[in-house]
Amino acid sequence: MEIKVTDIPEVIRVILRDGHTFKVRPIGSEDKEKLRDFFYRMSPQTRYFRFGYTKAHISEQELDYFTEIHPPDMYAYVGLSGEGEDESIRAVGRWFLETDRKSAEIAFAVEDDIQTQGIGTALLEKLAQAAAKYKIRKFVAHVLPENTRMLSAFEESGFRLTKTVKEGRYEIIFDLEEQEEFSKRQERREHIARSAGMRRIVYPKSVVVVGASRDPESVGGKVFRNLLYGNFSGTIFPVNPNAASINGVLCYPTIDEVPGNVDLVVIVVPAKMVLDVVDQCGKRGVWGVLVISAGFSEAGDEGRERQKQLREKVFSYGMRCIGPNCLGIMNTDPQVNLNATFAPTNPPRGTLSIGTHSGALGLALLDYAKNNNLGIAHFASIGNRVDISSNDLLEFWEDDENTRVILLYLETFGNTRRFSRIARRVSQKKPIIAVKSGRSEVGSRAASSHTGALAASDIAVDVLFRKAGIIRVDTIEEMFNVAKGLAHQPLPLGPRVAILTNAGGPGVLAADAAIGWGLEVPPLSVGTQQKLSAFLPKEAAVANPVDMIASAPGEHFEKALNVLLAAEEVDSIIVINIPLRAPEEVSAGIRRAMENYQGDKPVLACFMMSETAAVRLTLDNGRSIPLYVFPEDAVKALSRAWPYAQYRKLDLGSTVVFADINEERARRYLAGQKADMKQGGWLPQEVAVGLLKEYGIPVLAMRQAENASDAAEAAGDIGFPVVMKLRSSTITHKTDVGGIVLNIQNKTEAEQAFTAIRSRLDEAGHGAAFEGVVVQPMLSGGQEVIVGMSLDPVFGPLVMVGMGGIYVELNKDVAFALHPLNDKDPDVMFSQLKSLPLLTGWRGSEPKDLDILREILLRFSAMIEDFPEILEMEINPLMVFDKGSGCAVVDARICFSAQNFE
Repeated sequence: MEIKVTDIPEVIRVILRDGHTFKVRPIGSEDKEKLRDFFYRMSPQTRYFRFGYTKAHISEQELDYFTEIHPPDMYAYVGLSGEGEDESIRAVGRWFLETDRKSAEIAFAVEDDIQTQGIGTALLEKLAQAAAKYKIRKFVAHVLPENTRMLSAFEESGFRLTKTVKEGRYEIIFDLEEQEEFSKRQERREHIARSAGMRRIVYPKSVVVVGASRDPESVGGKVFRNLLYGNFSGTIFPVNPNAASINGVLCYPTIDEVPGNVDLVVIVVPAKMVLDVVDQCGKRGVWGVLVISAGFSEAGDEGRERQKQLREKVFSYGMRCIGPNCLGIMNTDPQVNLNATFAPTNPPRGTLSIGTHSGALGLALLDYAKNNNLGIAHFASIGNRVDISSNDLLEFWEDDENTRVILLYLETFGNTRRFSRIARRVSQKKPIIAVKSGRSEVGSRAASSHTGALAASDIAVDVLFRKAGIIRVDTIEEMFNVAKGLAHQPLPLGPRVAILTNAGGPGVLAADAAIGWGLEVPPLSVGTQQKLSAFLPKEAAVANPVDMIASAPGEHFEKALNVLLAAEEVDSIIVINIPLRAPEEVSAGIRRAMENYQGDKPVLACFMMSETAAVRLTLDNGRSIPLYVFPEDAVKALSRAWPYAQYRKLDLGSTVVFADINEERARRYLAGQKADMKQGGWLPQEVAVGLLKEYGIPVLAMRQAENASDAAEAAGDIGFPVVMKLRSSTITHKTDVGGIVLNIQNKTEAEQAFTAIRSRLDEAGHGAAFEGVVVQPMLSGGQEVIVGMSLDPVFGPLVMVGMGGIYVELNKDVAFALHPLNDKDPDVMFSQLKSLPLLTGWRGSEPKDLDILREILLRFSAMIEDFPEILEMEINPLMVFDKGSGCAVVDARICFSAQNFE
């Protein structure tokens, strides 16, 4: 398949190591004058490094040659700054294809004043991505020894290099096929860049508020006053052409007249004025803008066009942008004390960092946090996400010392692969708790296979969160309940919970909830029960839950808690109090027990009272015991913490590469089958199973026939008994139309089966769908399994495995994972199947060959990776035989987008 230059994104934004952004796109013939200007702006030394000799001039012929590219023979990216007539080329990276057409010589030039910002590395990354589409396997560069910056950039790229000296220059060969280390370093570079960009925005030294107002009730007035009265450590400049001063602070008519450097501009003006303000910011060299103004993509066609222009301007000027249509940002670090929001509440300082897509919900989040005395480290309402997204927030909070727990409210996803990759890394260091709206199906998508019908979009969210280690919750209240447990207590080392209470009923409720949510409430050991009985009244229950009865004083809470903290059979403790005594007496007993405790058991407290302000559970050492009103809330918080604790200990797996798989050979196979895919659609069954064979997936022998005589002959060649199936590219479920005949014993029965299948279709009005039959051996034994893939419009390919056969949609015993799979994903999928015992051995039956099933899933994923043109794919059934006996594909369907494999 030929890749055209139009297949590569026209404009790409890269983030440099200092957090600035840079616009990159393929060079074009319209860039001749810009390239000429770029050439003459370069210093003589930079031109010497680029061309290898002293070059003072560039000719018209050379400009034509360098700008009129013809991929794959020559390709080039340019790095740009500015907008419109002010747009200029600042860097160029290109390749020249070698005669072997598998390698290309590369060359770079970067303007002198920006040579240490990582632009050359960014261009190398983009060229390498484009080269992969053209099957270029090696880059070759010739570098002068004194060009140390370029040599360093190449050596730090992560590619495997071979370096030799030829004719006084270094010849460096890049192995583009070995990308593991390159991918790691690329991810690290991206992390550093995105984190740096966010840090400059949330730690500004100067803030300008465009649209600041004397009216304290206006949005501009609230933002300015929150900054002013929030003890912001930097300088604040209000901009309003109609005011001389605001709250005693000198006001400026435009940004141009604001003195000094400006780090952050908060824009609170009508939407139609925002673009002009952004232009002023870009020309002034402002680092970042926070666009609180609404009236963009949420406001119809005009707003969508305005947002498109906003994005283009922000990218052109290299700025970072939060918003538009957002509440603002907050940083409670005393070094900055930034409150650039129009929220009426200001929560206390703490260790929770909150990111939200919804500004309105952001108000509720801040209000809830303040009313429940939950401390905030950072808050960011990112609105329409024209630039900065949840990915940027995660990158910054990953290494932020003030952030212990991350809370996210998500409405949509952008690049789900990138989000998953970042979240997976971050969640290894600190918990991410997320509410994802949109669980219900607003609309339905027509599905032409079992896999498509079962893969609802919310399942994809669950799969994404599970793989990334994100704790998904259903409500905002639950999000904060889980957060305060994780923020103040260690992770549980196991599922065993001890419940300590002064009332039997709440203890039973807590125990029931714990069992229901996957925790354990084990009986306490004899030794532990004896220690409790030594000081508790005879009426007390000491097995677990421990019911100290209603009259229990604070001293009993203290002693019992000390016993449970020392009990080896307990991993975590929930203390429940019905307030028959003064809350301070009980809370003081709990504090005394916890003050000197140095262990690793989480302790959660539940005081069943409407007013919990009198309950003080903050310890003198700074630690705090999370407080809940109802036992179920405490139990649920703990039940979310335990799976996360397990996730932190998991081996996250690695990519599996099969040496016997050859994508080019598989594509040649499709071309050789003369499959007409120019309009897209389902491959013929025999072609589909043939493609699976190319990927090392074993298939059952099959013969196709278009008449009764050929069907009987095919059956005889295979050997009786056989199965005969309808061959049709339009009918999905053959059983529904009587398109399958089993256990055919001879040629006569084979001819009769062919006639019967065709007659049934004619009678049902589906005669045009009849394309012959497929004959296969009749199998005995084995377990029917389904393996499938559906293409989610947001999340990309979803891989499915489950119990197969005709009842798959009825039973719905399937599990999903995001493509690509690693070596650990199949077992995670198996663990979610209710019918897994059918594969591992149930009531004396032999265990099935799970090893080969794991391999099939990984080969299946490799095929999806090599053929992004696949829209949907399904193996049903895949017969899995006894352990060591392998498996076989019985039936398969593959749907391609329109392609030409010639």
